Amino acid sequence: MLFSELTLPPELLRATQAMGFDEMTEIQQKAIPLMLAGHDMIAKAPTGTGKTVAFGIPVLAAIDPTQNRPQALILSPTRELAQQIAADLQNLAQFLPGVRIVCVYGGAGLEQQQKQLRAGCQVVVATPGRLMDHYKHHAIDLNSVTTIVLDEADEMLNMGFYKDVRHIIDLLKNRKALSMFSATISREVLDIGWLYQHDAAEVEVAPMLGSMPKIAQYKLLTTGRDKLADLAQIIIGKNYKRVMVFCNTKYNTGMLANQLGRLHFNVDCLHGDLSQAERNRIMARFKAGEIAVLVATDVAARGIDVSDVDAVINYDVPEENEHYTHRIGRTGRAKREGASYLFYTKSEEKRVEVLLRLTRNTEDCKPIHFDFNHDQLVVEEPKTVDMFQIKTYF
Repeated sequence: MLFSELTLPPELLRATQAMGFDEMTEIQQKAIPLMLAGHDMIAKAPTGTGKTVAFGIPVLAAIDPTQNRPQALILSPTRELAQQIAADLQNLAQFLPGVRIVCVYGGAGLEQQQKQLRAGCQVVVATPGRLMDHYKHHAIDLNSVTTIVLDEADEMLNMGFYKDVRHIIDLLKNRKALSMFSATISREVLDIGWLYQHDAAEVEVAPMLGSMPKIAQYKLLTTGRDKLADLAQIIIGKNYKRVMVFCNTKYNTGMLANQLGRLHFNVDCLHGDLSQAERNRIMARFKAGEIAVLVATDVAARGIDVSDVDAVINYDVPEENEHYTHRIGRTGRAKREGASYLFYTKSEEKRVEVLLRLTRNTEDCKPIHFDFNHDQLVVEEPKTVDMFQIKTYF
């Protein structure tokens, strides 16, 4: 289905054309008409399927630009995702000159955000904690908000924001619509639906072969002593120019970044303890190609839109199932092919099989090892890995 087949304000249709969008993705085709008709929504769809546009178009279509006060609220679990949502909505609203979008999140100064809010806007994109900060300081008026969207609702409610989200919804006395977009439907998501939604429409988009990103997945049985050498040889051997490496803790990200730096890799790390200014600077350098290897915790797995990441390397096996799909979803974007590597130990084999089933790639995920005599990556045949003692060259 084409965007032009929808009954949209001409300014929004013009924006989709300017953004290069002609045909809708499955989630957009299923969700947009229902939301335009005023339905509450529970939408389950994999990452990278166009969820922001799916709720962004109905949200903007319902905005009255003559009323300079918040009419729609988008909640996000992380500041990176909030910034990405706001940027996407700005693009959709580029031909709606009267519509202003303000993004508020923790780690940045309250005063500047308060100034933007008091100047007036129709759409607020926010993390729950920072929104409550502004509400307590009387910097935002929620009385005119009629629409609220929870993006990555499962992650947000699982991060300890359940009470905050309920409190925020309770504050919206004139709420007419509540929509939740999520990669998984958790018990907390269902609870919010039962408590606050009215006859919600439910849509689901399963990962289909034709629509899934093209990501070749590899798994590497390795030990702590060899992991750094394996990581270096993958990046060098495959000549990757832009790589994201995921660790489970901020300590590991800093330690690994330092080790790679000593091996002369152009590297930096990203984790939750960095200030927003530092995180913005690092991401800007990574997007510009000034950093070749970005070592990150899962705070970077959502909301970061870098279209040409060559490979994602899971240096640590993720602790949460959803983190794996969000990590590998950083590559293979914008119709490019990508690669994902999962490092694991013998004791983690069963955990790895669980993660691979999430992406329906248990059989397709290729065990690998290094042939150090020929300095090359080798796919194992048959599907068992006998790791060689890696001989490194540094």
